[in-house]
Amino acid sequence: MRIVIALTAVFLAFAPAAVRAENGFRFASIDGGEIALDDYLGHPVLVVNTASECGFTPQYEGLQVLYERYGPQGLVVLAVPSDDFRQELSSEAKVKEFCEVNFGLTIPMTEITHVKGPKMHPFYRWLFDTRGFKPSWNFNKVLLGPDGKVVETWGSFTKPTDAKLTRRIEALLSS
Repeated sequence: MRIVIALTAVFLAFAPAAVRAENGFRFASIDGGEIALDDYLGHPVLVVNTASECGFTPQYEGLQVLYERYGPQGLVVLAVPSDDFRQELSSEAKVKEFCEVNFGLTIPMTEITHVKGPKMHPFYRWLFDTRGFKPSWNFNKVLLGPDGKVVETWGSFTKPTDAKLTRRIEALLSS
């Protein structure tokens, strides 16, 4: 047993960052394929559970602004459409079209994903298990640092361009 533990420690010490990441989570992409959070190690990532028929839906505009303003510096903004609050369109194709037509959205997006309940995505299970955080409504925000760890979370009422959120992003990008 000691040998296995020692070998694992040696492997992790020399393994690439993607293997050492705290959260090797993958999402199905709305464009096909996968979105692996490990691919974004070294960059701050803002993960937002979204919905197309919600009073907070105009926040898509702010998410796009963040992406355009800070994306060239390394910020990744990931939208996670969810129907867990019964305010999402009926298919990925409709969600994608809605976001492109109404908001010119170019940020990465997942397929419609469970963010609460027994079918919640493993990323959201990890957030709940490690931080006690689960989305209480649409447009809850989770900022991951370049190391993949949670920096801070915000609820629906915090707009994407709110100074308390952008200050945290700017601090991560400047460090």
